[in-house]
Amino acid sequence: MNRLSVQDRAKILNCLVEGNSILATCRMTGAAKGTVIKLLAYVGHACGEYHDEHVRNVPSRRVQCDEIWSFCYAKERNVPQDCKGVFGYGDVWTWTALCADTKMIVSYYIGMRDLVDALHLMDDLRSRLANRVQLTTDGHKAYLVAVNEAFGGDVDYAMLVKLYGEPKGQGPERRYSAGECCGTRRKKIAGNPAKKDISTSYVERQNLTMRMSMRRFTRLTNAFSKKVENLAYAVALHFMHYNFCRIHQSLRVTPAMEAGLTDHVWSLEEIAALSDQPISAQKEFSEAN
Repeated sequence: MNRLSVQDRAKILNCLVEGNSILATCRMTGAAKGTVIKLLAYVGHACGEYHDEHVRNVPSRRVQCDEIWSFCYAKERNVPQDCKGVFGYGDVWTWTALCADTKMIVSYYIGMRDLVDALHLMDDLRSRLANRVQLTTDGHKAYLVAVNEAFGGDVDYAMLVKLYGEPKGQGPERRYSAGECCGTRRKKIAGNPAKKDISTSYVERQNLTMRMSMRRFTRLTNAFSKKVENLAYAVALHFMHYNFCRIHQSLRVTPAMEAGLTDHVWSLEEIAALSDQPISAQKEFSEAN
């Protein structure tokens, strides 16, 4: 991987961020499987560090949070008995916090769907915001404690609870159909949230973007992550590309530009160059993972 030029790395990353699997990327670029995986690990690690350091003091007014399901190694029902309950085997949830004004992913976290992980997301989100915001989540009860612990009274918080009925259709096709949304309930939890801004539409649309842009999240696929570390690298690369490289159709600029965190549209070569670390640092990273 170290012998690849920045341009060659960018070609590989371009395939990955456009929703191709590892093997499809190998066929399209001629790179070896090990090279692609190692590049994903190095760049994903660098993207995570860059996000952690530079996505700070985000001037947001409205933030929407959600969590999206995926799995690693095997689906929960197929996990071997000696691996059950071990993180990285079976269900994995990716938590996201999106600024509804700039469409930027402010914070994300990969874990389980429990209170500890909700607390981690909210603590991280609070540390990245520049001002008081209106926060909207779904009806997951873990948010109630997590938001209160992280923000205290310094937030306008509401829940949007969706009510679902039976999916439409008859026969086997109903197996792959989501339940029909037949209504919503808006609950004011803290502060004074504006009713018109109680919504999770943008962050739910981001869930679709994730499934379309990362092959690991596609339903009914054999391209799922075999290791949770690789899932984390793919998510970090995706959000770096989404925030800094991808021009949002409604904004005409990238989310990072809209948030004032950069003054230009990043190229994939710039993201690829993030992996240019000293050899000693690369060795330490490889040994740690």
